[in-house]
Amino acid sequence: MGSNKIADLKLQGAGSKLGLEIWSIENLRLVSVPQSSHGKFFSGSAYLVLHTTLLKSGALQHDIHYWLGTDANEVDSTLASDKALELDAALGSQSVQYKEVQGQETGKFLSYFKPCIIPLEGVYYSGQIQSSKSPNYETRLLTCKGDRVVHVREVAFSRSSLNHRDVFILDTESKIFHFSGCNSSIQERAKALEVVQYIKEYKHKGNCDVAAIEDGKFVGDAEVGEFWNFFGGYAPIPKDPPSTNEQPENLAAKLFWITLQGKFTQIGIGRLKRSMLESNKCYMLDGDTQIFVWMGKTTHLSERKTSISSAEDFLRAQERPVNTHLAFLTEGSETAIFKSYFDDWPRTVAPKLYEEGRGKVAAMFKQTGYDVEEIPDEDEKSYIDCNGTLKVWRVNSGKLSPVPVVEQRKLYSGDCYTVQYIYSANGREERLFYIWLGDKSTMEDREDVVSLTSNLVDSTKFEPVLGRIVESKEPTQFFLIFQTLIMFKGGMGSRYKSYIAEKGLDDETYDDKKTALFKIQGTNRDNMQAIQVDQVSRSLNSSCCFILKAHGSIYTWLGNLSTTRDHDLLYGMLDLINPTWQPILVREGSEPDVFWEALGGKTEYPKEKEIKRFIEDPHLFVCTYTQEAGDLKVKEIFNFTQDDLTTEDVLVLDCYSEIFVWVGHNSVVKSKQQALLIGLAFLKKDVLGECLSMDTPTYVVSEGHEPTFFTSFFEWDASKANMLGNSFERKLAILKGQSQKLEAPLRNSPSVFTKETTPNGLRRPSPTPNGFRRPSPTPNGLTRRQSPVPNGLTRRQSLDSYTTKTTSDTFSSPDFNTTKNRRFSSPPIPRVIPSASSPDIRIPSLPTKDENQTKVNLVNYPYERVKVNSKDPVPDIDITKREEYLTEEEFEEKFAMPRRAFYQLPRWKQNKMKMALYLF
Repeated sequence: MGSNKIADLKLQGAGSKLGLEIWSIENLRLVSVPQSSHGKFFSGSAYLVLHTTLLKSGALQHDIHYWLGTDANEVDSTLASDKALELDAALGSQSVQYKEVQGQETGKFLSYFKPCIIPLEGVYYSGQIQSSKSPNYETRLLTCKGDRVVHVREVAFSRSSLNHRDVFILDTESKIFHFSGCNSSIQERAKALEVVQYIKEYKHKGNCDVAAIEDGKFVGDAEVGEFWNFFGGYAPIPKDPPSTNEQPENLAAKLFWITLQGKFTQIGIGRLKRSMLESNKCYMLDGDTQIFVWMGKTTHLSERKTSISSAEDFLRAQERPVNTHLAFLTEGSETAIFKSYFDDWPRTVAPKLYEEGRGKVAAMFKQTGYDVEEIPDEDEKSYIDCNGTLKVWRVNSGKLSPVPVVEQRKLYSGDCYTVQYIYSANGREERLFYIWLGDKSTMEDREDVVSLTSNLVDSTKFEPVLGRIVESKEPTQFFLIFQTLIMFKGGMGSRYKSYIAEKGLDDETYDDKKTALFKIQGTNRDNMQAIQVDQVSRSLNSSCCFILKAHGSIYTWLGNLSTTRDHDLLYGMLDLINPTWQPILVREGSEPDVFWEALGGKTEYPKEKEIKRFIEDPHLFVCTYTQEAGDLKVKEIFNFTQDDLTTEDVLVLDCYSEIFVWVGHNSVVKSKQQALLIGLAFLKKDVLGECLSMDTPTYVVSEGHEPTFFTSFFEWDASKANMLGNSFERKLAILKGQSQKLEAPLRNSPSVFTKETTPNGLRRPSPTPNGFRRPSPTPNGLTRRQSPVPNGLTRRQSLDSYTTKTTSDTFSSPDFNTTKNRRFSSPPIPRVIPSASSPDIRIPSLPTKDENQTKVNLVNYPYERVKVNSKDPVPDIDITKREEYLTEEEFEEKFAMPRRAFYQLPRWKQNKMKMALYLF
């Protein structure tokens, strides 16, 4: 496209910091709006709004909006549109631009200004001073519409403005009245209470009463009479006009080419083809309720301005509804909704490379004189205690059969399993269930394990978390609770045996006489796996280590790109399987002929370094599912918070590598199996066009029993998750300071050693042959010291020693004759596992000891000297806490929030913000 030189100096440096930047059009020029005025929009003005976020891939994402007040003049409106296009060009033409009209704003725009924006009359002037409080408080009547984001509009202060459909707020000098139309939804009523809270805090400085009035309630409440007195006494509200309840007709999408003269030529209708779009032209896609202007990457700025102006004229000429949204995007920045109109849009996702991002961070450290060999992986830590109690069942002939304890760390590809994990969290017992589906398992076993496990979970007290996972797609959390796992080919179940017999297939189930190749993976000796793969040379990979068992010999193969950590895992797994084996060490490139013969000959195999993708930023969707029709409707909630988890709804948190189906207490979904169906329907729909696999790990989480690996995506307040009543009742109780009345009683913390629910009435008093369990953590998160058993070993060593005496010298029956030199057999290191919502274990009301020490001991330095790429870096500082050296004033300036608020954010959000400021 031509030069992206910034024509307006006011836009210089725009998009370089996270958060919001807002400009107003004043006297035909851009004027920056100070942060203190963000969210205050005047109906007579036009604004330019830029929102910048840092993605986990390390890239900055920019969303551009221009907001037009209902009374803004045409000149200012046109200038705001042009400036949005100039800003996009300056940022590399990769942003999506949205036209926002007062009262019809998009959900994304409103999410920046929670809980709402209440436009002010008049025009914005940069030098205006807030007028002093008028002696007479102006009583206002507002209407609130929306159950996720709220459109607030002032209406005439008259009884005739009231209706049964909407929620109204009557704002008076001493009291705020919340009036719920009888046909409004609970969610709308609850959202309107957030607006009441906002008005109370910012208009009344917290000094006013709040009253909730129900439509149709006439007597028996003094506040009802007080409300109607403002309208001259009670009188019936007229009935709302009948609603047709007809779904709007889905008109076929139309694609128009926009000529250089701004004329429209229709080139497609209905399902469109990607080849219709040419890089040197601009197009308009008419999706009825949403209009897109697509601008080819080689088009000039003047062409784009003409196209946008023509599209706006088109809407006016056709008298489209005011809620028709208009978005502008440049080639390469297409949204998932836009792509959905095309049948053949390439279903590929550009890889956001993990190692590349880590390399950039490491390079920044090295520039300042620090040698960083390895940056810790965020996604490999556990958010729950991994020293709990494990129990495994295998599906066999339509029943769940317990797997003996000594066999629990072995899974077979031809079988399906139920895994129950009991651990302690917040002083109470929690349960986590997994459904594990083997790659080669039969459809009958898959259906049975889902049904049987769902019934088992539904019958278990305290709403356990349920996860559905498929072999080779296991989340890190699954591996961490097993600690050590071996996955074999073949199967032990009767249906697998019958299937291969019917098909005349070879039984691949491992035994001591067969050749077997195992890939070794993991992060440390408390998280390592051996995965049996096809015993052919193409299964090898230069980034990994392998164990080959063939012709009575054991070979350990070290890929040229494998690390010392990989080697340690290899030796750890050998120790675990059989410490008496004497393996033959083989390095890549020096393999003997007998090695290749065991693999059927030498062929090509991957020799490039395996590169991990970045964890994608999470997205939250509210879902409505019709099981009979198999129809799933979703709506994204932008800039989500815990408050968006409304008890009447079912929501899906899409984290790309895994999804969570959150089920509210008062939702229509009452079984785990039904919730799993919603998760599968969501994966199939692939709303964001991420090419989601149907095998993506899927968790079902019940309200009030959220695990920390779910709450870590929010700024979590446990008290909100422990309330009764519907959304409206809860928020009203909080607003009136009566939340304790709706708090659910804390359940008792049953002993971890009580008998658990088991299928078919089977109960096992102890999960280990010697009657001992894994150590459970104390309430403060530290693992209890393990008491010695008669043989002088710890409890965990005793379990391993027992296994030694009862197993033979094969993969399928591991031998543990030597334990003194094995880290695997040593007792677990006591660890503290903090909540992700309070990453530094800080209490909001009081500074912790660490905070006080920071203030006393750390010297303040200017930002320019503590950032990673500083030209004059301060020596000998703690490079993991660069932000703590800033003064309070500079901290707030850079992070746009107080220090205390920053440390209450989840750790991953802290790191994202620090990375954007070159402080990480």
